Parts: sequence; C-alpha cells; structure tokens
Amino acid sequence: MPLLRETSVGYLTNWAGRLLVRELDRHLSPIGLSPAHMPVLLALEHGEATQKEIAERASVKQETMTATLNRMERDGLVSRRPNPDDGRSMLVALTPLAREKLPEVEAAALAVNTLVLEQLTPGERRQFLDLLGRVIGVLEAQDDAPRR
Repeated sequence: MPLLRETSVGYLTNWAGRLLVRELDRHLSPIGLSPAHMPVLLALEHGEATQKEIAERASVKQETMTATLNRMERDGLVSRRPNPDDGRSMLVALTPLAREKLPEVEAAALAVNTLVLEQLTPGERRQFLDLLGRVIGVLEAQDDAPRR
C-alpha cells in the first residue's frame, strides 16, 4: 500500500508544524525574535533556570540549546551567571530587553492560534486540542519507553 501524503499523520502534522512556524516567524521577526526563541522565553518567563532544565523543558538536545542560548546572549536577550548550587552549571535568565518583548511575543502567539482555530467551531477546537494532546501523549510515552 503506497504511503499517501493526505493520510500520513507524520507528514500532515510536520507540514502543519512548518506552516505554523513560518506564520509565527512573520509575527516575531519585526520584533527581532524567531520561533527558535520561544522555548527559551517560555522556560524563563517565571525565573532563571539551568541550560539543562531549559533543554529538558523544550525537549531539545543540549547542543541545540547551547547554540540557541549563545545567539540569544549575543543579542542581549539572556544573561548567564554561575549557579551557586552547582559550580559546573550556569543559571540563565531573561534580560530586561527580552522581558519587554514578552507582551509582543504573547500577542504573536495569540494571533497565530486565533488564525488557525477560528476556522473551527468551539466544539471542533476542543476536540482538535484534545486529540492533539492525546497524540503527543502517545509519542512522549514512546520516547520514554526502553529501547530494544
């Protein structure tokens, strides 16, 4: 049986994800941010954290997080300081510049969510989000499952 794009869950969710990221980028680029900044902004909006904690919250590899944080530090969006509880790690925090941008980031995310969800009825929105959550749950459980 041939794999058809229109019935491939992986293809369709990946395509939708890429389109969502492009739309979010259109909203964030005027304020000097990119979608890659979102996991860090979300992880740090309530306080500082270690790079490892941020990477775990964002479900990305340490190397990817290192590169993102290096760019954000270069752009004045995050600062780092030694972790007083663990001399081997640094605590990362949002700078005042990044905090000033948080309302615009929230507005950008809301605009993209509204664009997508306004196409659905209220019941469809609840169902869509519920089903998406269930799919994510299944895949996260597989990610945690022991490998053979």
